[in-house]
Amino acid sequence: MSDLTEIERKRELPDRQALAELLIELGYTADAPVTEVDAYYSRPDVDYMATVECLRVRRRDGAAEVTYKPASTGTTHSADDVVSKTETNVILAEADQAAAAERLLANIGMRELVRVVKTRVTYRHPDLPGVTVNIDTVGGAGVFVETEVLRDTAAGAVELIGEVEKSLGVFGNSTVSLPYRDLVMRAGS
Repeated sequence: MSDLTEIERKRELPDRQALAELLIELGYTADAPVTEVDAYYSRPDVDYMATVECLRVRRRDGAAEVTYKPASTGTTHSADDVVSKTETNVILAEADQAAAAERLLANIGMRELVRVVKTRVTYRHPDLPGVTVNIDTVGGAGVFVETEVLRDTAAGAVELIGEVEKSLGVFGNSTVSLPYRDLVMRAGS
């Protein structure tokens, strides 16, 4: 099985309720809200804030995983704030293993940067496989809409994201280039 590439763009969302209603009207179905608690880490010799790398331990609905996303470059982060990175995910067998993963990272010298609490509602449309529209409420940072495409290649994904954003009336909303980790860290400083 090949690694899938996550291609996404997030935008500020001033009216969560209006977008949720429009999504349902357009035939999207909503998953139940999910709260994710992410602990983000950095190496002592490499500043992941500067490289825009991601190493996190995520807790969600009785499950846990460790995720790594490589550094941002001109190829992975476009001028129109579309991010395209291949993630490496390790699913932990039990939710309580998240604490063990965090201890492991601390024991090998990783520094915890911040914890981010996000509640996400994911919407899917039957005619758009591999596309999700997420409404994210991020503690300390605000509310955002993230349009995401998961594919073997990034070909055509940016255009598809733009089409979906236009159909939802969010194409004109300000794009957000920073990860939630960075937004929460800025708000806390």
